Amino acid sequence: MRRLAPALLSLGLALAPLAPLAAQEASIAEPSQATPLQQRTAQVVELLNGTLAPEEAMAASFLQSVSAEQIKAIGAQLTSQFGPALAVEKIDPVSPARAAITIRMERALASGGIAIQTEPPGKITELLLQNFEPIDDSAAKIAADLAALPGSAAAWFGPIEGEPEFVFGDPQQPYALGSTFKLYVLSALARAVEEGRLGWDDVVTLGDKSFPSGMLQDWTEGAPLTLHTAATLMISISDNTATDLLIDAIGREAVEAEMRATGHSAPELSTPFLKTVEFFVLKGGDQGEAYARADEAARRAMLEQLVTQGVDPAPILDLFSGGAPRLIDSVEWFASMADERLLMRRLVALEDDTARKIMAVNTALGESAHQGWEYVGYKGGSEPGVRNLSWLLRDEAGQWHMLALGWNDPQSATDTTTLLAIAQRILALDR
Repeated sequence: MRRLAPALLSLGLALAPLAPLAAQEASIAEPSQATPLQQRTAQVVELLNGTLAPEEAMAASFLQSVSAEQIKAIGAQLTSQFGPALAVEKIDPVSPARAAITIRMERALASGGIAIQTEPPGKITELLLQNFEPIDDSAAKIAADLAALPGSAAAWFGPIEGEPEFVFGDPQQPYALGSTFKLYVLSALARAVEEGRLGWDDVVTLGDKSFPSGMLQDWTEGAPLTLHTAATLMISISDNTATDLLIDAIGREAVEAEMRATGHSAPELSTPFLKTVEFFVLKGGDQGEAYARADEAARRAMLEQLVTQGVDPAPILDLFSGGAPRLIDSVEWFASMADERLLMRRLVALEDDTARKIMAVNTALGESAHQGWEYVGYKGGSEPGVRNLSWLLRDEAGQWHMLALGWNDPQSATDTTTLLAIAQRILALDR
């Protein structure tokens, strides 16, 4: 799932969150005249290429969340895809200590934001490269990079009612979804509202809590929330407690029925439909293996007896933040690229656009990637060994599209940065 540990807080080169950036054009000074912000931005080129030790440029507070080894690994991943970093293309200062930046790489322009300490030595406190505009790219090159990923990967891009424009892997092969499964919960909620069984403004009370990501796990028990608020938190920040609250409100069986109603090819792989707290406790405890071997009836009986509240979260979160995949082929939620396409069709068919508006709150894409799209909705998911990024898009002619990428590796950790960069390269092919 997204953001299981403090060091995994956002997408991009480094995982420290950035405030919104306002573009204000500025030229880049010569080195002798460069401001501290410009000097540190120039060092990003060296960081990406691995020619500068992260400790030389990064503040201690940054390195506490993202280790030097992680920074080196991410730089290596980006340069393997886009070639070496060449130069600073542009700096758009917001203040003396914060700017939007663009780094020219051999095969892409990488843009995002940077912030530095306001006092000497002015080291980097935030760095996020989240948009990659390819230069001289092709579908064949993208397919080769997907094929080179360890484990198994798939991608699908095209109109949801037409022929695909880009396909990699077997569209019928199920992949573990991570938190992208929450789109099935959103679809089930929207269907219940459409049928009059629930309302977006219905109020539910916060009770049992799950593990991060999210914020509701820290709220006061008994706090009232509308279903709309819970759904927005579930999709926009992948709040796990909000997700479980909605599954309880909708009904586990109703969510399972919604998955079947989409036309999912193998709903039994995700049945019973787990709540997030059950997922964590099963995988983080000693019952996961038994659950994985059990049939549906036995699994339901196990969930009835499973203790999920009052469990110490520390060892479970440590397990997930350690990066070793665990039971990703059995204790999860699953869908193929074809299944996801069917789900997107069902979301598009809703007369009420509330669910689609919720999906558009956080798109995980930079502004340039939105160009040419009238609507962008998104949900992603991750855990060690699992990555999924899925977008619902509508072009300016009103045609709906899907871009979805899945990557599973039962042997080693996967990373969002690599898959997000590939996603943006696929979108750029259509321009």
